[in-house]
Amino acid sequence: MSRKRVVITGLGTAVRGLGTPGELLGDRRPDGVHADPVDRLSGRGLRYKDRATKLAMVAGREALDAAGLIGADGAPTVPGETVGIVVSTNFGNVDTVCEAVETIARDTYLGTSPMMLPSTSSNVVASWLAITHGLRGANLTLCNGRTSGLDAVNWGRLLIASGRAEQVLVAGVEPDNPAVRHLAPEQEEFFDGAAALVLESAGSAAARGVRPLAGLGPYARRAAHTRAVADVRGNEPRPVGLWCVPEHPEGIRAPGASLGAVRGGRVHDLSELLGPSSGALGVLQCVTGAVWLTAAAKDGTDAVVLASAGTGDIGRDDAAAALVLTPAGSA
Repeated sequence: MSRKRVVITGLGTAVRGLGTPGELLGDRRPDGVHADPVDRLSGRGLRYKDRATKLAMVAGREALDAAGLIGADGAPTVPGETVGIVVSTNFGNVDTVCEAVETIARDTYLGTSPMMLPSTSSNVVASWLAITHGLRGANLTLCNGRTSGLDAVNWGRLLIASGRAEQVLVAGVEPDNPAVRHLAPEQEEFFDGAAALVLESAGSAAARGVRPLAGLGPYARRAAHTRAVADVRGNEPRPVGLWCVPEHPEGIRAPGASLGAVRGGRVHDLSELLGPSSGALGVLQCVTGAVWLTAAAKDGTDAVVLASAGTGDIGRDDAAAALVLTPAGSA
């Protein structure tokens, strides 16, 4: 497989109360009274799209626009078949699925709408992103627990490294609605939003004249959080300037558990800022990390960002993942 260097060239967010991706670095929790990001959408067909799809469409459009991959009309500025999509979501379109099941139980399949049944596909978010912007590359969805977002970013890299795509839109989204709250009654709060980023080969970015925001470094998915972190740190020894930690990070902060991952760097817990974000977490972390690296580059800082999700054998999750983001200009 080719060892193409993969970089991040566009960022997008759709979180009520946060206006820009840069605000993910803050410590002020959104108050929830701001305008719904879905209100930024307009046009026909929105009635039949679930909330997760709408949120992802807002964040995805912002990331594609920032990377220069779409024009003012939303159409691609590069061949559509070169752009892939990877979506991470654990709850996704569960509201549509539950509605369809209830309708069939009450009225048989005759009571369903021809607009409803196609929307029960678990890949519906990624599909609508592709249809909306004419992106005809590889298209998939990951529903993989709390590691799902970081896993999705790595899958985007694999699509580029294998030659399946030149650019990949990666989106992480989780909705807050009655169906989600019914399926997760143990949760006290719910994230409602999306984040997106554009990955592409460094050669593609250079050819298009686009300046990268960050590069993708080592990734690992392991049974234990400590093992995942140790593996990526072993392949990237530069100091960590920002560590985006998993949800429920109390276990990984135990003595010795961090494996010296930070050593003076900033620890940033997005779950304290946004609440538990499930499949969107890893993408939110990478967006946050890219913003931090962009600012750090102005100061000449040669530090990296460590993102980790899932606590593995600590007991809350079945696995853990870790990913390093590097300065845009580093090899």
